[in-house]
Amino acid sequence: MASNTELFERAARVIPGGVNSPVRAFRAVGGTPRFIARGEGAYIYDAEGQRYVDYIGSWGPMILGHGHPAVLEAVQKAAVDGFSFGAPTEREIELAEEILKLVPSMDQVRLVSSGTEATMSAIRLARGATGRAKFIKFEGCYHGHTDALLVKAGSGLATFGHPTSAGVTPGAAADTVVLEYNNVEQLEAAFAQYGSELACVIVEPIAGNMNFVRASRPFMTALRQLCSQHGALLVLDEVMTGFRVGLGGAQAHYAKLIPGFAPDISVFGKVIGGGMPLAAFGAKREVMQHLAPLGGVYQAGTLSGNPVATACGLATLKQIQQPGFFEALSAKTRQLVTGLKTVADENGVPFSGDSEGGMFGFFLMPELPQNYTTVMTTDKDRFNRFFHAMLDAGIYLAPALYEAGFVSAAHSQADIDATLAAARTALR
Repeated sequence: MASNTELFERAARVIPGGVNSPVRAFRAVGGTPRFIARGEGAYIYDAEGQRYVDYIGSWGPMILGHGHPAVLEAVQKAAVDGFSFGAPTEREIELAEEILKLVPSMDQVRLVSSGTEATMSAIRLARGATGRAKFIKFEGCYHGHTDALLVKAGSGLATFGHPTSAGVTPGAAADTVVLEYNNVEQLEAAFAQYGSELACVIVEPIAGNMNFVRASRPFMTALRQLCSQHGALLVLDEVMTGFRVGLGGAQAHYAKLIPGFAPDISVFGKVIGGGMPLAAFGAKREVMQHLAPLGGVYQAGTLSGNPVATACGLATLKQIQQPGFFEALSAKTRQLVTGLKTVADENGVPFSGDSEGGMFGFFLMPELPQNYTTVMTTDKDRFNRFFHAMLDAGIYLAPALYEAGFVSAAHSQADIDATLAAARTALR
């Protein structure tokens, strides 16, 4: 049996940094990444046989936990029928119908293979539909690694402390306007300056790549009003929040707070694939008709609507619609965050936390930050010590303080109790 260290050394010889996605390398927290051999329910097991309570859940998709019987059965059956056809299947229609049933802001949806692909396509669609070039994004919101979006992005880039990525040309970023999250005044000024040139605004309703920071009600209200007023499209990036914070996504949450609220384009990923590579973007019919083959906005993909991925996603969406599912998941997640706050208070450690549905975040600071600049002031060294103490106790949190966490339906009361016991020791 190879150790995690041996596997990491071997990986580093053939894969840049030894990983296929930067945050997995543990560069932000130090130490050796765990190479995962298998998952079961709320747990993952590394190459050395060590078990961890998993609060990453593949960064969100594993809302049912690992290896849910109904999902496993659907995937196995689909795999027997064929891995990929490059042709339409009935299951693509079924998954699209299921998504549209739960998200009333969309009439049509296009399936793709990754969140990056979906956000990239959504922005191209917005530009094609409006005939405009510029768009607004917010510092600390991560929308994938497309050139135009890697402008002071969060997530892995924030982990490495770089404001932009090498290899992104000034031309690629020239039409990207980057603003501060939750800053209404700045947003109004940007629309005053660029209003007639803006194709869209793209935003995470709850940012999950500067840990967990939710859009304030005044900010989201201003976003919707300004986009409508200036003819720009509001693109809601729900790759992380979609079917994770609630059945209708974060947009259903904001629709309760803001009468008549709805985005123009929505982007989904993670949960809708149940752990398989699958994402989607959708809108009203008049916007979607601009997509090829109906319109002039080109978008394509060999593996789009993959039959095994759609089986996995469809089975997952069926399960999360069970009565009481989100009530139970939300209660469990709140219990975790509240418990961590209590334990931190006992030990005199500054702590603030928040959650929605099965998504949560915490900061080692007394108040919840509202933007990326404030997030960056958190005590990194203290977090890193906490992370490793929890990891040693068998609790697997995100290996970077800029990432949200995820609770699954498979997490038990015993798992929550074990986590809080480990936190009590770690924070001491």
